[in-house]
Amino acid sequence: MKIGAAALAGGTFGVVGTLCFLVAFSTDYWLVAVADSAAVAPSWLTLHHEGFFRRCMYPVEPTTPALLASFISMFVFPAVFRGLWTVLIVVGLLSALTGGLLLVCGVPFISSKLYRLGGAFLIAAAVLLLLLLLFFVLWMEAVDVSSYVLQKVREDCPDAAVSVHYGLSFMAAAAGVPLEVLSGLLFLLVGRTLSAGR
Repeated sequence: MKIGAAALAGGTFGVVGTLCFLVAFSTDYWLVAVADSAAVAPSWLTLHHEGFFRRCMYPVEPTTPALLASFISMFVFPAVFRGLWTVLIVVGLLSALTGGLLLVCGVPFISSKLYRLGGAFLIAAAVLLLLLLLFFVLWMEAVDVSSYVLQKVREDCPDAAVSVHYGLSFMAAAAGVPLEVLSGLLFLLVGRTLSAGR
């Protein structure tokens, strides 16, 4: 009974963690910047969001709900970082999905090896995606996004104030890492308990 409860908890944590990763990498709100130009007579904001695959800037008048989207290609990202991020995303998600598939195949509590292997895949996915998060944070600190946004806005408003925050996609990915680690550890424990009981 305790093994079944641990497997249920591990499966729940694994599914939620993998969904967090899928949501995080399918949206482009990893970094959010707001440039406020209060010095201009009609006050306006520039909302800037960035993900792994694109960067967008939306000029917004606070009185109107309409947003005008425009893609920005002025800022060049090195292909090395984009390639590394893409490889880490694909390998991490494939590792999480493979671990989940191995755990589904081991559901009847027959094969302890499948549980241990699935748990190892989930932990590997969490480590890869944690490495991806660390690379993203280091890259954003090195790039200095607030200077970039100020450079784009300075033409119209030289006294603009910029605030930069990590977006909801970043938070979803960061929430998925401990869930995947906990799921992997629970399934490693279930596999060890099953092999010790034989």
